[in-house]
Amino acid sequence: MAVKAMGWAHSFPVSEGVRAGREWTRERLEVLPWAAEEPDTVDSVVLAVSELITNAHVHAHSDAHLVLTWDGDCLHVSVHDEDPRLPRQRDAQPGEVSGRGVAIVQKLADEWGMRCQRHGKTVMACFRPADPEGGDSDARGHGGGSS
Repeated sequence: MAVKAMGWAHSFPVSEGVRAGREWTRERLEVLPWAAEEPDTVDSVVLAVSELITNAHVHAHSDAHLVLTWDGDCLHVSVHDEDPRLPRQRDAQPGEVSGRGVAIVQKLADEWGMRCQRHGKTVMACFRPADPEGGDSDARGHGGGSS
């Protein structure tokens, strides 16, 4: 079976802010067959993108280079920045306004990871919609697949 993948890439400079990344991501996801039926998954992707771009801007003091790739099973989200230090999960105290980004991405994504590269790092996350074909939600679980 042939798989037709689609993808998008865009750089978000520190000066452009995180809002542009959220809006750009939401617009790209609208074309995916499952997006209209799975607004919670779309919201999870957008929130994760927001957190990853914020980390690149605030902690790495770097532009954020975002790549979204849909392969028919998983929406892959990758954000690259110029700081080679890997993000670390912190235990944010009540009232702190930062320190939860890694935990948020870890909770929302089906899979996630990070890797150092010669010129920075990339943080990746995978989101699997329940119905990747975008069909009628009443049809889920029929046809021998597991739900």
